[in-house]
Amino acid sequence: MEPMMQSAGTDALDVVREAFVLMLTIAAPILAVGLVVGLVVSILQAVTQIQEQTLVFVPKILSMVAVTILLLSWIAAKLMDFSAAMFAWSPATGA
Repeated sequence: MEPMMQSAGTDALDVVREAFVLMLTIAAPILAVGLVVGLVVSILQAVTQIQEQTLVFVPKILSMVAVTILLLSWIAAKLMDFSAAMFAWSPATGA
């Protein structure tokens, strides 16, 4: 992300694109864990023939919260880097 913000030709669309890429980068590991846990619990439900609809939500939410806590320092570092680049970027000059 840093090389994009250092170039002189950075405009508003590039900034928005970088924000979306950062959002997806931060959300991807958390959503992937939720997907895997939901899939595992669904397979266990199918194998044991337990058809409780709400059984998936508790392990999924707990695992996603745990991953968020574990990745909090990495998320904060990414957000601080992006924020510093945004404060350094001037919309008038593009640099």
